[in-house]
Amino acid sequence: LFKWAKEDDRIATNPALELSRVKNTTEGFHTWTAEEVAQFEECHPIGSKGRLALGLMLYTGLRKSDAVLLGRQHVKDGWISKRQYKNRNRHPVQIQIPVLAPLAEILAASPAGTLNFLVTQWGRPFSIKGFGNWFRDRCDEAGLPQCSSHGLRKAGATLAAEQGATTQQLMAIFGWKNVAETEVYTKKAEQRGWLVRA
Repeated sequence: LFKWAKEDDRIATNPALELSRVKNTTEGFHTWTAEEVAQFEECHPIGSKGRLALGLMLYTGLRKSDAVLLGRQHVKDGWISKRQYKNRNRHPVQIQIPVLAPLAEILAASPAGTLNFLVTQWGRPFSIKGFGNWFRDRCDEAGLPQCSSHGLRKAGATLAAEQGATTQQLMAIFGWKNVAETEVYTKKAEQRGWLVRA
């Protein structure tokens, strides 16, 4: 059968075989600015579920898939310890993150579920997709259609790098396994530092 297929000139060839691969030049999801965070906070004050969601992602660097699963059982002695949801079966990564003061303040003032800090209006855990849609609505309410939950993770990494976090510290906080992922943020931070000093 294979020999027949090779010899039959009616078999179509792939016209894309000779084309070179186009590199993706986009930086992906929009990274929140400090002004955008402040705008969201003004719309969603401490004590609201929107502010709780923002705090959990911004001050921990968690993806939305981890933020929706995070609960009080993951917090002990001022530290969050949790296995990342992404690659949990093939390459599990256990992260340990300090509960920063702004997040501690938000947690103390926010209504939260028992095993999940973030719950729906019916008191049930969010699905990952459901949370993404819900948070999208909170961003729209704040007049931030360009912002998303993933962009908060990027903002957290940028902020940490600008405040002097090392490559190894960024890898530990965000659960990255290679240096290339951290260099995106450390190089931006270094560039901004030179611009400020210049």
